[in-house]
Amino acid sequence: MSDATAPAFTPLRSVLYMPASNAKAVEKAKTLPVDGVIFDLEDAVAPDAKPAAREAAAAAVASGAYGRRTLTIRVNGLGTAWHDDDVVAAAQAGPAGIVVPKVNNAGEVRRLVAAIEKAGAPDHTRLWAMVETPEAIFEVRDLAAADERLAVLVMGTNDLVKELYATHVPGRAPLQTALSLSVLAARAAGVAILDGVYNDVKDVDGFLAEAVQGAEMGFDGKTLVHPGQVAGANETFAPSAQAVEDARAVQAAWEAGDGSGVVTLNGKMIEALHVESARRTLSIHEAITALEAERG
Repeated sequence: MSDATAPAFTPLRSVLYMPASNAKAVEKAKTLPVDGVIFDLEDAVAPDAKPAAREAAAAAVASGAYGRRTLTIRVNGLGTAWHDDDVVAAAQAGPAGIVVPKVNNAGEVRRLVAAIEKAGAPDHTRLWAMVETPEAIFEVRDLAAADERLAVLVMGTNDLVKELYATHVPGRAPLQTALSLSVLAARAAGVAILDGVYNDVKDVDGFLAEAVQGAEMGFDGKTLVHPGQVAGANETFAPSAQAVEDARAVQAAWEAGDGSGVVTLNGKMIEALHVESARRTLSIHEAITALEAERG
């Protein structure tokens, strides 16, 4: 969830799509310093390979071989020939999340949650809804708040650009409204939200610029299409050393003032809202530090 003060907060700075039909990719994910993995059964898998990919994704999730990485399975969308079987297999494997493409409204969220529960998913398996159509943008506030089992919104920016007849451009001006509305909806509902992918895996500077933009807009992390993007996402969506130092100073000053409501630090007034932000920064930093220490 997006509330970083919650004990169960899990970093989602970098979430990498890996085609479940590619055995080497599934194996490689065990060694990458990525926060999360989406074993993909949808776009990256040919129709004749989908049944085998479904089995491979379920086996990977159930293997226990990925440490503290957040593991999810992206199923094929509602109405496709593979969707129902995908949901059953994913639910029974028990990943952290079942990622569903092109979720358009609150009714579809409730339908998906009912299917996940009917398939016997454990309580920790949550719904990750992809927001990638104009209808989803218009409905995103209700969609995000439709069911407590919905934990993450995932921006599908490639499909959204296609649906809008727009163009991929630096700065993403055609998507700014959709991105901002989706972040607002996620924060209002108390769920996490992940930015969309950056397609040009060789354009490091372009990727980093887009990652910074996403972090500044308030996204929790970014979905990725190549292992080479992991390090940049991890750094961009983590509090900087300066931010951590500043947060500690704010908290110390507030505690020294006994929460009097009127505290200054380096000539600047500190209010309760600044302390709340500082505590969130420190909580995120501590969770990332613990995760990376476990990885060695």
